[in-house]
Amino acid sequence: MSKESNRQQDILGAALAEFAAKGFQGATIKSIAQAAQLQSPSLIYWYFETKEALFQAVITEHLSLFQTVLDPAPLLDRPPEEVLPLLAQGYLEIPDHPATRNLVRLILAEVARYPKLAEMVSHNLSQPILNFLKSYLTRQIELGHLRPHDVRAGARAFVGLFIPQVVGVILFPAIGADGLAGEEYLNTAVDIFLRGLQPVK
Repeated sequence: MSKESNRQQDILGAALAEFAAKGFQGATIKSIAQAAQLQSPSLIYWYFETKEALFQAVITEHLSLFQTVLDPAPLLDRPPEEVLPLLAQGYLEIPDHPATRNLVRLILAEVARYPKLAEMVSHNLSQPILNFLKSYLTRQIELGHLRPHDVRAGARAFVGLFIPQVVGVILFPAIGADGLAGEEYLNTAVDIFLRGLQPVK
């Protein structure tokens, strides 16, 4: 890894820690630079134009789900029994790691108080996943693997199966008191979704 890559990773790691500890507004470019042991805060702007851009990069870096949808072409023709569990796993892995768990807590706490951040999360983080799902579901309909439907509703419905589960596990640990494991939930939820979209024979 090059020196430039190392520095960028140092910034992302420091930003994650600062955002998680102080919130979006409490963490400053100066404090992040200090945590990353940079000589000057201005070095951060060499990699990230704004604090919002840095925050977005931190989320993208630590949530594998976004890495999955960055290059959708290889996935579009793969069957839904393979691709949809892959996306679902990306959601259900979020509570498993302290860093991503803290990120979700931070997002939930900050978006209500900081409208610009809420807009950024919606536009730059939620929208790429929904756009991928719409493209994927459209292609699967063309291939005859799924019945025709409004893919906008299909994409939202699929995401809606997993976001409440993730938020519930993070904020309300007692939700797991019934012993339902993440893998069991994933398999059941994906099966329900696919059964509802089976082609009419």
